[in-house]
Amino acid sequence: MSLESLVLPNLQISIDSTVATVRLNRPDKRNALDGDTIEQFITLFNALPRSGVRAVVLCAAGNHFSAGLDLVEHHKLDRSAADFMLVCMRWHEAFNKMEYSGIPVIAALKGAVVGGGLELASSAHIRVSDQTTYFALPEGQRGLFTGGGATIRVADLIGKSRMIDMMLTGRIYKGQEAMDVGLCQYLVEDSEAKAQELAHIAAKNPPLSNFAICSAISHMQNMSAFDASYAEAVVAGIVNTQPASRELLAAFANKTGARIKPE
Repeated sequence: MSLESLVLPNLQISIDSTVATVRLNRPDKRNALDGDTIEQFITLFNALPRSGVRAVVLCAAGNHFSAGLDLVEHHKLDRSAADFMLVCMRWHEAFNKMEYSGIPVIAALKGAVVGGGLELASSAHIRVSDQTTYFALPEGQRGLFTGGGATIRVADLIGKSRMIDMMLTGRIYKGQEAMDVGLCQYLVEDSEAKAQELAHIAAKNPPLSNFAICSAISHMQNMSAFDASYAEAVVAGIVNTQPASRELLAAFANKTGARIKPE
């Protein structure tokens, strides 16, 4: 089954060569994440590793990337604690599939990247912001707590103290300050255009190298340093002896390959 044939009403999918563009499509809700959208992410990232796609641009329709958990849905459903725990587990499954799929995911951010929207963005491998982008975790002001992995990924990006500050006080990060603290890696005028550029660059790498970069590093961060050093050696042994590496190294040796130097 091709990606375009998947029935995902809240996600628009298009493919250019080996790069898939996945667009959140609830602009009237500021792309808030309801239960259906999370299930559609799970379906998508189950299919992506077998699709032949070599990089993904994650973006959004409208003026905002995502305002996070659909609070209207949450209020109307009046879930029990057990019910909401199961909701969180589905969010974890969706975002883990994204982070560990082995396919580079570049998020093009704009407007609100708030609450669960920041949890979604932090599951991507590269985050590109524009001048309208702002980041917030307003859970404290709404009587909530993060449930989609922020305590793991956002805290890893910016540190525990900054995350606690955001949740307690509603602090908002944007512009250069957001990049300085680690919420994004690029700050540009057109985040989607830059994300497409980066995705097409990444898609040219050998798939096995990208798989290792976009899954093994995350796994190793969950290990002790001793175990991670062993795992790194195993992965390097496999990746660094693949046929594609031999070809690229030969190009370097005979001076036909690209040189790494600043512009």
